[in-house]
Amino acid sequence: MSESLPFLPFALPEIGEDEIAEVVDTLRSGWVTTGPKARRFEQAFAEFLGEPQIECIAVNSATAGLHLALEALGIGPGDEVITTTHTFTATAEVVRYLGADVVLVDIDPKTLNIDPKLVEAAITPKTRCIIPVHYAGLAVDMIAILDIARKHGLRVVEDAAHALPTTLEKELIGTMGSDATVFSFYANKTMTTGEGGMLVTRNAELAKRARVMRLHGMNRDAFDRFTAKVPSWYYEIIAPGFKYNLTDIAAALGLHQLKRIPTFQARRELIAQAYNDAFADLPLILPPQPVEGDTHSWHLYVLRLSEELEMERDVFIERLYAAGIGCSVHYIPLHLHPYWRDRYGLRPEQFPHSQKAFERMVSIPLYTAMTDADVQRVIRTVREIVLG
Repeated sequence: MSESLPFLPFALPEIGEDEIAEVVDTLRSGWVTTGPKARRFEQAFAEFLGEPQIECIAVNSATAGLHLALEALGIGPGDEVITTTHTFTATAEVVRYLGADVVLVDIDPKTLNIDPKLVEAAITPKTRCIIPVHYAGLAVDMIAILDIARKHGLRVVEDAAHALPTTLEKELIGTMGSDATVFSFYANKTMTTGEGGMLVTRNAELAKRARVMRLHGMNRDAFDRFTAKVPSWYYEIIAPGFKYNLTDIAAALGLHQLKRIPTFQARRELIAQAYNDAFADLPLILPPQPVEGDTHSWHLYVLRLSEELEMERDVFIERLYAAGIGCSVHYIPLHLHPYWRDRYGLRPEQFPHSQKAFERMVSIPLYTAMTDADVQRVIRTVREIVLG
């Protein structure tokens, strides 16, 4: 393995001249915080989803979007919210922001997504909401989750941070009938605004509440007040809100990134397929594939070292880095982190599938800015490490 090649990072955004020009235009416009471009971005996102009755609320992170959705649904002390242990802490921490409790369940080892059977088994009289996570860009079995929610009178907020433009039964995630869905536009996601997210919902009251709480609990936003042609300085604080608005500078990026989502997804799928083909004969467990006819966003490409490969996962990672290739692990399950472990008395044996997956998994580079040569370099390196 050559040491002369430059380091290949785990992830990089692909920013084009259109995005740069739009950001420059925003800077020259004099309106850089939440304003006309944030509104345009919300409208464009609704059009992308293809359903005019869906409302889109742009926020400064997916974490903010999840918090707003749960707050608008009235989640609070004494309530329980079920989610997967195999996720980033943001999915669960927003529940604790509101004083409610998190109930973690294991994953289906075939999909690495939350197991609906375990969700139903975890329901108690205190359960109010389910947060399914579309891990790596593969859709959760939302048909089962929504059926469970209807049966037990529960709310559903989808963590779709990985899932643009994922589909299930040819329907885009975000249009499936849950109470709300939240997307992420963090720097390594399938599209980016640097930092940012989008809360989408068909529930007009939820959307109204989220818009108020997004900006300090004001009954009027700054764009309305500062662009009015008549004296318009008056506003009222109707709730103790948050500071979760997306700026126009970020939205300027989003306007053009969103247009590129079909091209981005096609490129990600091409890279994923190249990996699938190249690693099929190795002692590796390849990522779960979507049902034929559905779309995987391929936010992540997660390999698992099979038991017949007598190599520790951490050694595999060290050898990738030694060859100049970045990688990551998604995720250290929540039950292993001190806060969640200690608060709820969690043990690894309660989550055998997540635990086993974590111990053997590694996410390798998959992003649209990779060249074909970059992809072949990753393939060549993985094969050399595995075949030894």
